[in-house]
Amino acid sequence: MDRPYFISAIGTPVTEEELLHEEGLRMELEDQWNHGIDGVLVAGTMGAMPLLRDQTYQALIRRAVEFSAGRGEVLVGAGDAGTARSLDRIEYINQFDVDGIAVISPFFWKFTQGELVEHYTRLADAAKSPLYLYHLPVVTGTDITMETFLELAKHPNIRGAKMSCDMDFARQVMDRVGGDFRFIVASPNLIDVLLRSGIYEHLDGMWSILPGWTVALGECVVKGDYQGAAEYQRRITEVRNLLRDYGASSYTTMMNARGLPGIYMPLPRTPLSEARKRELLETPVIRQMIEEDPAKI
Repeated sequence: MDRPYFISAIGTPVTEEELLHEEGLRMELEDQWNHGIDGVLVAGTMGAMPLLRDQTYQALIRRAVEFSAGRGEVLVGAGDAGTARSLDRIEYINQFDVDGIAVISPFFWKFTQGELVEHYTRLADAAKSPLYLYHLPVVTGTDITMETFLELAKHPNIRGAKMSCDMDFARQVMDRVGGDFRFIVASPNLIDVLLRSGIYEHLDGMWSILPGWTVALGECVVKGDYQGAAEYQRRITEVRNLLRDYGASSYTTMMNARGLPGIYMPLPRTPLSEARKRELLETPVIRQMIEEDPAKI
């Protein structure tokens, strides 16, 4: 691949009853495809998968596949706290034609590397679609070591990994594994730098909020406009910092401000107060986002 390739980890819009907001999902996916995003990850961490009701998760997968048909790559999140629950999710996903299944490492308890190998091997054996390791140790508390990556890369249905980790380690794994094993990185503060170094595949939840600016950043790099790319990178980083400072529920506020309905962070996340919403929406970069990067439906 010799061009930027962006996969958005989309949010899951839900109703007050925490059922799938189907129209919100349709609009969100249309927004991504119409802005030129290459693919989506449905039911990842940005999609709050572990917090969703089972019926909401199933409706999300079913409708996302339906709404995205013929538009771009569709990856689906299936990882859970244990092997059996993850297998149940994969059994459901096997009904649909998806491009890949991203499986976060099991969480809640600590697991040995041998247990991780057994876990992922069972899931890869069961999956009809290619399986991708989803390495997010800061959230799961579980590291996948170099040796485990090397072992799992031998499985014929484990085709790659989403690397949400330290870029130094990610690069070492990429160099050691090599071959056709696919690596998709998540480092939203370094997109412009990584693209210039030849790392083209990026997956992050920030793209769901800022698809237009994300694609524009990639276009700047292709044209050699590195100053323009750096400016888009600055904006994306600033919005990411606001998401951190105002808390996860600010994701709902940002998406709603772009014209996308629904609640994007279910309970126990609580919405921002009206005062905090007004404060967030008055920040210069969010006002600029609303003006320059509204939803394309």
